[in-house]
Amino acid sequence: MDNLLSIVTFIPAIAALILLVFLPGNGGANAERNAKWVALIATSITFLVSLFILAEFDPNDTGMQFVEEREWLLGLQYKLGVDGISVLFVMLTTFMMPLTIAASWDVKTRVKEYMIAFLLLETLMLGVFMALDLVLFYLFFEAGLIPMFLIIGIWGGANRIYASFKFFLYTFLGSVLMLVAMVAMFADAGTTDIPTLMKHTFASESFSILGIHVVGGLQTMLFLAFFASFAVKMPMWPVHTWLPDAHVQAPTAGSVVLAAILLKMGGYGFLRFSLPMFPVGADVLTDLVLWMSAIAIVYTSLVALVQEDMKKLIAYSSVAHMGYVTMGIFAANQQGIDGAIFQMISHGFISGALFLCVGVIYDRMHTREIDAYGGLVNRMPAYALIFMFFTMANVGLPGTSGFVGEFLTLMGAFKANTWVAAIATSGVILSAAYALWLYRRVVFGDLIKESLKTINDMTQREKWIFAPLVVMTLLLGVYPALVTDIIGPSVEALIETYETALVEAAAFNQAAATQ
Repeated sequence: MDNLLSIVTFIPAIAALILLVFLPGNGGANAERNAKWVALIATSITFLVSLFILAEFDPNDTGMQFVEEREWLLGLQYKLGVDGISVLFVMLTTFMMPLTIAASWDVKTRVKEYMIAFLLLETLMLGVFMALDLVLFYLFFEAGLIPMFLIIGIWGGANRIYASFKFFLYTFLGSVLMLVAMVAMFADAGTTDIPTLMKHTFASESFSILGIHVVGGLQTMLFLAFFASFAVKMPMWPVHTWLPDAHVQAPTAGSVVLAAILLKMGGYGFLRFSLPMFPVGADVLTDLVLWMSAIAIVYTSLVALVQEDMKKLIAYSSVAHMGYVTMGIFAANQQGIDGAIFQMISHGFISGALFLCVGVIYDRMHTREIDAYGGLVNRMPAYALIFMFFTMANVGLPGTSGFVGEFLTLMGAFKANTWVAAIATSGVILSAAYALWLYRRVVFGDLIKESLKTINDMTQREKWIFAPLVVMTLLLGVYPALVTDIIGPSVEALIETYETALVEAAAFNQAAATQ
């Protein structure tokens, strides 16, 4: 099918336009219900159409597939495509969005605008994973900040303004350096075409600037510029502080999208740009990134142990799990990168479900304080079962997708740096500590608090939202080949390109030194 990627990308935006133009702003309950149904139908159609991409995708073809290319504004290129690394992120996005809309069914404030914000956000997130032009990628990457800024700032909690501005400024300022690097790349390579840039060799000769000796030359400088943006987006320690605030203040659906999809843009950026385009720069700074990842895993796990807010605890857990991702990526071997991508997909399901679990009881009690709960198993057995399942998946219980991703990343890290892997492994123990501590205090024990004695168990709608997430978490846990078979060839090609580039750069620099 021609233009399949554009169709998938822009269905949500078209639905948002329909809501904006044809639905009255203050149409009462009927208009609010219609806005929800339009959003749910649009995101569901997007997912169904995206299945055609997955069905027609050839994992053995390591190049870009379904490529669309045409002239755009001011001579810029509109170019979309997917490969084995990006196609599953597209599927994750289209899979999670209908569940996110369904979880927002009880929203009462500015319903039409709320749905428009999420629909536009889906289009922009899909664009990031499909864009094959630097300018187009940057536009999608940065424009996605606006809907999320509004979602947190309008529909968030008491400190939503502070959290939304902190989120926006952190991520926007990180991307300014990336924009400067993109201009330098265009000046050097004469193109903004991403597949062409992946084959272009940027200068790696060391030089000195302001008395500082830069090993790896231009590649290291470009790598650092992109790293500034992607590290904030992940987020990596120590630029992670915006994430807990954003999660705590965001509405439940906003937290789900933030954890399940938006954080993955940082990891995707490392895989699409940092390793293939700046291999020498990546190699120079690999040890730094590995140790930052290990520190993130241990430090944020310890911080999670002392949290009193459920959302904040899960937010710090997300930072720790993203530490495994960056560790796997920069291990730069098959197990590490396979594990990093698997961990990102798995984390999308598990963390999204955990934030939905918090949302279920927050909608009933309007508090996220851990001390406000206890003994919920006596009134909410179905909820206790679902919460237990995703708590164990988050810990990395064998048989769930959480185990596969962590195990592969640790294998890859062990090959790259034994000490980093050893320290990171302690994060598995710490994650069990904070996750089970949270579950015990919220679910187990006697039902003492009067306010909880009339709380109702999950509704049928809530159970149906969790059902696909349970299925995917179990399915990928017992049959990980569903992911690894798709990503494997593309990851293998990426590693081969990376290692070849390092060998060629070393030979070139050695020859230059002897002249």
